[in-house]
Amino acid sequence: MRRRKDRIFPSALEESQAAEVCVPSAQTLSPSYRLAYKDLDFLLRDELRPVRLQLELLKPELILQEHGIEHTIVIFGSTRIPEPTVARKVLEESEGNARKDPTNESLALRVRIARSLFEKSKYYEEARKLASLISKSNKVSDNSKYVVVTGGGPGIMEAANRGAHEVGAESIGLNIVLPFEQKPNEYITPELCFQFHYFAIRKMHFLMRARALVVFPGGFGTLDELFETLTLIQTKKIKPIPVLMFGRKFWEKVINFEALIEEGTISPEDLHLFQYVESAEEAWELISRSLGREIR
Repeated sequence: MRRRKDRIFPSALEESQAAEVCVPSAQTLSPSYRLAYKDLDFLLRDELRPVRLQLELLKPELILQEHGIEHTIVIFGSTRIPEPTVARKVLEESEGNARKDPTNESLALRVRIARSLFEKSKYYEEARKLASLISKSNKVSDNSKYVVVTGGGPGIMEAANRGAHEVGAESIGLNIVLPFEQKPNEYITPELCFQFHYFAIRKMHFLMRARALVVFPGGFGTLDELFETLTLIQTKKIKPIPVLMFGRKFWEKVINFEALIEEGTISPEDLHLFQYVESAEEAWELISRSLGREIR
């Protein structure tokens, strides 16, 4: 943010630099003497959780404002779906291992999983293509730009960031700290790559600027974001946005929406909250229509 030239108070940065220039003593070396906003031990206390929540909401918000990003298209999907060449290699290795020990059920299961992931690896390319279509549309439209945002990880999210990167467009990655290795993919625009501690705040940032949600096959995280969005639309907590689900066969296998209707826990009209799609072109046509954009 730009600093006011007529301000009479020193900035927090100037004050923090001045605080570092002090004569060492028992008093100045005490933790209690540190400036509160530079005292990491203090900021990490349990009692400061409300402050950390606020900071985690505010930091990305200010940076996105500074970059003029008002509208996003969210693309979600499994971290475990690799690009086709990688998926094929894993499948071939799994089949080779299984042939050496054909009675090993564990190896047979790995083959079935590898084959399933190879079949779904086509969605890596569809996510990549869709992100390119979205990003290229910004170059031919006089309206606000629509920036691709993902969870920042590998798999489908990498594909979407990659698609934007390959056409010279910026894209956002909202990464999360996990107990196991988790790093942002290399295709995210560095200035728009964020790291979160709180899942709740991360999910808020996914939807605060969202104009569409595109959901590829995935696991718990994908399902979480999908149902969060459907719930918010159903309860009218947010304005309706297109929710596009890639791969009808996958979704109808893992979620029985018709059973929810028969059990009386959702209404038949709730099935209109989302649409199935099979290709990037089909998805972009629906999104374009919703945004009032001309398809190029």
